[in-house]
Amino acid sequence: MTLTAKQADKPRIEATKLTKRLRRNVGQAIADFNMIEEGDKVMVCLSGGKDSYALLDVLLYLRDRAPIRFDIVAVNLDQKQPGFPADVLPSYLKSLGVPFHIEEQDTYSIVKRVVPEGKTTCGLCSRLRRGILYRVAGELGASKIALGHHRDDIMETLFLNMFFGGKIKAMPPKLVSDDGRNIIIRPLAYCWEADTEAYAELRQFPIIPCNLCGSQENLQRQQVKAMLQDWDKRFPGRIKTLYRSLGRVVPSHLMDRNLYNFRDLKASGIPDPEGDKAFDPETFADEQAIPLLAADD
Repeated sequence: MTLTAKQADKPRIEATKLTKRLRRNVGQAIADFNMIEEGDKVMVCLSGGKDSYALLDVLLYLRDRAPIRFDIVAVNLDQKQPGFPADVLPSYLKSLGVPFHIEEQDTYSIVKRVVPEGKTTCGLCSRLRRGILYRVAGELGASKIALGHHRDDIMETLFLNMFFGGKIKAMPPKLVSDDGRNIIIRPLAYCWEADTEAYAELRQFPIIPCNLCGSQENLQRQQVKAMLQDWDKRFPGRIKTLYRSLGRVVPSHLMDRNLYNFRDLKASGIPDPEGDKAFDPETFADEQAIPLLAADD
């Protein structure tokens, strides 16, 4: 193959690598956290954004090849925002032949009535949407609710909680919902936003903009996103290392008395490699030696 031919073939090769990487990382996350089990009915929350489209697309692929049987139903909440193209998602989902449900609830009017002009509507909108989707999951008999949050969302949430909430908390790949009745899963937990964005362009998903409500963006999240992007530019690899730390927590080296029993701690006389090294300076291994939560290439 000539150099020109190789250059011409590069987009196809990159597209293949991207597709395989997304499918591999989603499959690995599902396996690592036992997100989907035999006989599950997975409700995929489809907003019309790049991430939820990518999630649905990859799950449909894996469903047809998984060693277990599970069903998928796509659900969209039509919140009656002015200008919302209500025909886009039904048309797309019909073309895929995937079961779907469009839930129509005018939360837009409620939010606009309750939230003062100029204030962000995201908080109230999210709470209303969450309650509705929990109800719909029960009505549809869904055993899992799949959300399209990715690695970047998880990292941003970690820093939001530290900077503005005073706690170390991120988005878990799998957890029981706050109503105690649903299992929430995030199969894109090992995927970077750059990949879902590139995949959406590759697959030509019919993206619906998320600014139809006219709400201001969550400024705190935007600040954190900009900070992380700046770090990644100035110090390549730092965000990946931070992300890996979420799966390598040492409770005894933090300060949460509910997480570790400091009060009753006694010397056992048994050497512990994780024990306090007192005056020794902390040393760090080459980041390449740190185990990955998922493949990055």
